[in-house]
Order: sequence, then structure tokens, then C-alpha cells
Amino acid sequence: MFKVALKPTRMRTALGMFELTYHVAVRSIRKGQSNAILGLATNIFQTVLLILVFYFMMTFMGLRANAVRGDFVLYLMSGIFLFMTHTKAMGAVMGADSSTSAIMKHAPMNTIVSILGSALGALYLQMLSVVVVLYVYHTVWGPITIDDPFGAFQMLLLSWGSGVAIGTVFMGFRPWSPHFAMLAQTIYSRVNMIASGKMFLANTLPPRIRSFFDWNPLFHTIDQARGDIFINYNPHFSSVSYPLYLTLVFLVIGLMAEFYTREHASASWSARG
Repeated sequence: MFKVALKPTRMRTALGMFELTYHVAVRSIRKGQSNAILGLATNIFQTVLLILVFYFMMTFMGLRANAVRGDFVLYLMSGIFLFMTHTKAMGAVMGADSSTSAIMKHAPMNTIVSILGSALGALYLQMLSVVVVLYVYHTVWGPITIDDPFGAFQMLLLSWGSGVAIGTVFMGFRPWSPHFAMLAQTIYSRVNMIASGKMFLANTLPPRIRSFFDWNPLFHTIDQARGDIFINYNPHFSSVSYPLYLTLVFLVIGLMAEFYTREHASASWSARG
């Protein structure tokens, strides 16, 4: 009957936002599968399937000689893990609730919480998938040795961050032209199957060929991660600063586009075909 209203403070507001972000992350994970275990199993299956496809493809095409001297499967996993993390983060943020979504009418929900929750949900699934796949491979096939695990983990996070930033740009433009934004995201994801450079080493590519990959932040993070994983590989033609700066620039552009969209949002947009 009687309710005591607590005076809002910065601490209570921050805790409330963290709690809301947690619930949005859980909701984003359960979007595809109502069962969390089944969703994780599906993600692991996609990762393992991609590893097997590239394993047989590179074996039959005779590309194994271009890999780093060491565990060939670990070489493949280093590229596929970062590729999947980048792509899944971009797709999750791209599909997050935007300014025109009905859920935004309920305070204190906002697009920053939606983006952060979706991004964290994608990272959670990918981290679990990476841990499970590496653990099974380590216990069943043979021990895994990683020269600098912390450096490799940083590159995984940078791949995730760049995926979040690019997904934010697509999300900001999605209400204006949903079909174009979806097409652009699909094209970028398909191009990244090759342009990410997960089948190549930057050190072994001629300058003329390497110029086709240099624009891609994922090409740099994968190559740097392999330098952290393998003791006998030292990347000379990739950098950490490029994907980091590109992530910050794209994140600012995406948030500016989303802010502009929020200021000009119209309820009638949802009725467009």
C-alpha cells in the first residue's frame, strides 16, 4: 500500500544499468534458441564445422606448406575463432533493438544498453565455444602450447570490438534502409571469408597481394594473434594500432548515426516494406 521511493544516486543508477544490460544480454542469447545449452552446442558445431571445412580444403589445395611451423589445427583455429567472434558480434549488434523498436518505449531502456547487451551476449557464447573446443582438442588429440595466451586473448577481444563497431554502423543506418543495411552486412561477412586472411600469413604474401587484405581489421588481429600463439612466427606486416583506431572511429560514427536516427525516429518506419 505504501512504497518508499529511494532517492536516485549515481551508484543506484549505474547498478540499475548493469542489471538491465545483463538481462538484455541473456535475452539476446536466447533469441536464437530458447535452450541455452542448445544455443551453445549450435555455436560450437558451427565453429567445428568451419575448422573441418578449411582443414580439408587447405589439405587438398596444398596450402598447408604456407602455414606456421607447428600445430596446423591450432593455426586454423586461431583464424576461425577470431573470424567467428568478429562476425557474431557484428551480427548481434546489427540485429539489436534500435531507436524505432517498441521496447525503447519502456524506461530506462536505451540503445546503448541494447548494443552493449547484444555485444556481451555474443562474446559470452564465443568465449564458451573457444574454451570448449580448445579443451576437447587438448585432452583428446594432444596438448596445446600457446606462447603468449594474454596477447592472443587481447586480439580476440579486439576482433570482437571491431565487430561491435562495424555492427553499430550498420545498426545506425538500418532504420533508414533496412534492405540495404542487411545486404551490406551480408556482403561484408561473405567477403571476410577470404579477406580476413585466416588461410594466409601476412609475412608470406607479396606486397601486391597483401594490399587486398590490409584494409581489413580482422586481417591484422588474426596475424597478430598468430604471432602471440606461435613462438616461431613474428608478424612484420600487420599492426595492433590499425584495428584499434578503426574500431574507435567506426564506433563514434555508428553512435553518431544512431543518435541522429533517434532524433528523427518515426513510428511509421516499421510499416515500410
